[in-house]
Amino acid sequence: MFKAFQMKSNNRILSLFDIRFPIIQAGMIWCSGWKLASAVSNAGGLGIIGAGSMYPDVLEEHIRKCKTATIKPFAVNVPLLYPQTDELIEIIIREKVPIVFTSAGNPAKYTSILKSNGLKVVHVIANTKFALKAAEAGVDAIVAEGFEAGGHNGFEETTTMTLIPMIRELVDLPLIAAGGIASGRQMLAAFALGAEAVQIGSAFAVAEESSAHPAFKKMIVEAGDGATALMMKKLVPVRLLKNKFFEQVREAEMKGADTDTLKALLGRGRAKKGMFEGDTEEGELEIGQVAALIHSVRPASRILNEIIFDYEEALKNLTGLSLNNS
Repeated sequence: MFKAFQMKSNNRILSLFDIRFPIIQAGMIWCSGWKLASAVSNAGGLGIIGAGSMYPDVLEEHIRKCKTATIKPFAVNVPLLYPQTDELIEIIIREKVPIVFTSAGNPAKYTSILKSNGLKVVHVIANTKFALKAAEAGVDAIVAEGFEAGGHNGFEETTTMTLIPMIRELVDLPLIAAGGIASGRQMLAAFALGAEAVQIGSAFAVAEESSAHPAFKKMIVEAGDGATALMMKKLVPVRLLKNKFFEQVREAEMKGADTDTLKALLGRGRAKKGMFEGDTEEGELEIGQVAALIHSVRPASRILNEIIFDYEEALKNLTGLSLNNS
């Protein structure tokens, strides 16, 4: 089992991160602390600590605990839109984290300093403009995240199936697909489009090791078709599960609410309230469209192994589909 990845020594992501499987667990706020990151890394993928919801001292604690829980490579995701980013970057360098994923900002600001300190840098993008900026900044790889993704999203609403070949056509960097991927079949499709690995968030948000509140995990597992929508494009586009807060945002946007009104409605700590504290009515519940395909809470290692097994089965089933009859 799993022979494909053991034999694919030419996969640039496997070589870059020194991992067994081309599966990266997304750095999700309030969901991806050291427990989840270390579990994914120990299972052969790349675990990521999501620093977006952490104060500097909390991030430092999570990094140190992750080091004790795994000897495998792991990463930290740093959204570049928070005021304490400089402090987070300093801690990451000091603690010698091997890999950093940056997102939601200009990759040029920190890439050179991170690389000069021996770290590998990956930047998350949702359009061709920022793919080129990331390449110019000298990143080691790119995550191309489609419209289906949870959390912060692209204004353009470009789907993963369109975005991946667009970015593959544009740059020759190692490419990681994200957005709407939770199974091996979807991973195989991403590879067919030009990706060399996948970044998966929603499927790992419900892992036993995820720090998401059980009530939030329950809502994800019970989510069906159409349970999410992209909102707050006047601020930062974010995909949300539909609840009371979602309806308040939708009503405000239908009435033409400006950015100040939306900021006031969002307030402070809304995401923590929903995803970490479990207020499923008033909280902000960020999750991907693929929630409709997630049906149970289970260990991260089992989620990863199921994805790999599903990939291998799908790959075998594709034999004999050639259109060349000669």
